Order: sequence, then C-alpha cells, then structure tokens
Amino acid sequence: MGIRPERIAREMRDIISGIISEEIKDPRIGFVTVTRVEVTPDIRNAKVYFSSLGGKEEKESAAEGLNSASGYIRKSLSEKMRFKFTPELLFRLDESAEYSIHLNQIFDKIHKEKEKKDEPA
Repeated sequence: MGIRPERIAREMRDIISGIISEEIKDPRIGFVTVTRVEVTPDIRNAKVYFSSLGGKEEKESAAEGLNSASGYIRKSLSEKMRFKFTPELLFRLDESAEYSIHLNQIFDKIHKEKEKKDEPA
C-alpha cells in the first residue's frame, strides 16, 4: 500500500470509529473497536477490521450488524471525506489480538515447563 492509501486508511479508521460509536444504534453491534482499515490502491474497496467484546456468537452478530449497516456507514463516510468514489466497505473480525494472547499463553506454558526442568530435584 502506498503513502496515499495508508493515509486514507488511517483517516477512514478514525471516521468510521466515530460513525459506529455515535450514529449506529443496532443492538447487535455492541462495543466495537475499529482496529485497522485496508484500502485497495484504487481506493474502491476497503476492509474494515474490528474487535468486539463477547463470545463467538456476539462477535459474529456484530459482524452481521456492521455489514448490514455498511451502506449507511459508507454514505456517512462520503459526507465526512472527499472521495471521487467512496469505497465499498467490508467488515471483518480482527482476530490478531486473540491470536497474540493465545501465543503468549503458549510461551508462558513453555517457560514454566522449562523452569520446572531446570529446578534441582
């Protein structure tokens, strides 16, 4: 991604976060944080990654709610940013934070097992 799409993606992340928290009233969405936005080089499409509290069902429900509200979010985004074409928005659950926590748990377990082996008997 070049400098322009990266700059646009950062600005979109901030604006979409505001739209979700201030304008969207869908109860399925709940507490959602936009973690990052990836924009295609032609700025016609954007993947909006988000994290959400709750279990698997709540997260899937939030994704459904966001994707059903994507038309409204896109319209509101076009009013706040000047685009020749406003990108199509596709919302995806960002699982990188959960994966990072999972990896840390594995490393902690390995570290504890190593400490047990190193202790004198």
